[in-house]
Amino acid sequence: MDIRRLKYFVTICEEGNISKAAKKLHIAQPPLSQQLKLLEDELGAKLFERDTRNIKITDAGKTLLYKSKQILELMDSTIKEVRDVNDGLTGKLSIGTVSSAGATILPQLISNFHNKFPHISFEIIDEDTPKITELLTNGLIDIGIIRTPYNLDGFQSISLTDDPMIVISKKVYWNDNTKSLHLKDLSGVPLLVQRRYEQDIISLCNQAGFEPNIICRSNDVRTIILWSISDMGLAIVPKNCIHLIPNTNLFYKELNEPSLRVGTSIIWSDKRYNSSATRHFIECLDL
Repeated sequence: MDIRRLKYFVTICEEGNISKAAKKLHIAQPPLSQQLKLLEDELGAKLFERDTRNIKITDAGKTLLYKSKQILELMDSTIKEVRDVNDGLTGKLSIGTVSSAGATILPQLISNFHNKFPHISFEIIDEDTPKITELLTNGLIDIGIIRTPYNLDGFQSISLTDDPMIVISKKVYWNDNTKSLHLKDLSGVPLLVQRRYEQDIISLCNQAGFEPNIICRSNDVRTIILWSISDMGLAIVPKNCIHLIPNTNLFYKELNEPSLRVGTSIIWSDKRYNSSATRHFIECLDL
């Protein structure tokens, strides 16, 4: 089976359209259509249902797509491994990061690394912690920066900051001078929470004797903060997220709840081959 045809096939699936795939691959549409037909003939299976405008992947196509991605990923990692025998100092480092770390921690880490290895480029992927660990497990990124606590089986890690949760708002909800709030202070007020912490917050509020009034839940911390800026309610986020959106003039207080403290960790696989760029990056972590 031709690797090039598999790449063409995966690109068509990703673009959902042969003409768009042809543009991305920088080839004409008729040769791409011909390569797809040759692949179908070789496999003896129809990979797409076609009409005049659209294509729809078949069950056989879905099976091939899953296997093709594995084959192409294995091929890429093999090429990486062979090239890294000479400890090459060029290449690309793919980093998956939660948005707060991507804005506050990662820039300085990358700057320090780039000064030592100026010919290594970067790909930054903003995702939540579960997606980052999935990408790392599947070999689609090299480094992850995640929120903890989290199950780190299969990974090596370096712990960074440990932050309390804060409650932020557009207006002052409390006129006292205390620096922190207790969960009972949140009774009756509209809350905006990240889905990752929702169940913990609900459980702790229930233990404090009330049902929290959660009006928005999202995987994206920026969404939570933006809703708070719109004065929709109080956002509960890790403290180092307060500067994710500058010039907001938000008020905040720490939430006095030790069990809601969250950490940030850099992780990498201890079961897959790690490229020289990955190893160099880990060695440069002066934490």
